[in-house]
Amino acid sequence: MQLLKPENNKKNSPLPLLAVGTFGLHVFTLLLLIFHGAMLQQLGRQLTPQSLVQLVDGHAITVDPQPNLERQPETIRRFVGETMSLMLTWSQQQPPKQVWEISSQLVADDFQQKLKSEITNLNPDSQFENVNRGAENVLVIQKVSQPTEIGNGKWKVEMFANQLIFNSYDKLGKSISFNKQILVRAINEPATSLPNTALPSQFAAYRLGEARLEIYNICEIKDNNCSGNPN
Repeated sequence: MQLLKPENNKKNSPLPLLAVGTFGLHVFTLLLLIFHGAMLQQLGRQLTPQSLVQLVDGHAITVDPQPNLERQPETIRRFVGETMSLMLTWSQQQPPKQVWEISSQLVADDFQQKLKSEITNLNPDSQFENVNRGAENVLVIQKVSQPTEIGNGKWKVEMFANQLIFNSYDKLGKSISFNKQILVRAINEPATSLPNTALPSQFAAYRLGEARLEIYNICEIKDNNCSGNPN
């Protein structure tokens, strides 16, 4: 009987072939997972497409969509400053009653009456319903702070301003301090709408309303208990 040589046993062993086959299967599985990952990433881009934004300087960029309650700090500051300026600047050509009816769309429904009373009492000598000839009120803002997030889709902003009041017999006018904490929150839909024949102030309110924000409380600057529940 002839004995097999050890070298022949090694050559006929199936273990190397099995190892090579297992390695190839692992490589194939890894490539398949990478392919599936790329497909899911592409599908995610299709389901949440980027938006085209046209900048003031004429450039166009694409941006990722943000959650509905997200707002940029500069958007919040601009909304607060321009809304308060619109609300507290009036004259005989733009009477306060008309300005209020337009700008109050940017204020929460349950806070409108309280805010209107505060604006009416801001200058006891003036008449909110009727403005005398030559009378004019202008809000001059010194500073609008960076917004502080106080809740999901809610921010607090500090505004330092003065309301200048002029009339026909006092051309120099007088100044009333208007330093406030202003609370704003994100809303789902724009609160403003345009009539068929719109005034410039209605256009201004409409553009501010596109930020989908509203003022829901205003407190004194030193009020440490300023909250979302107007008293």
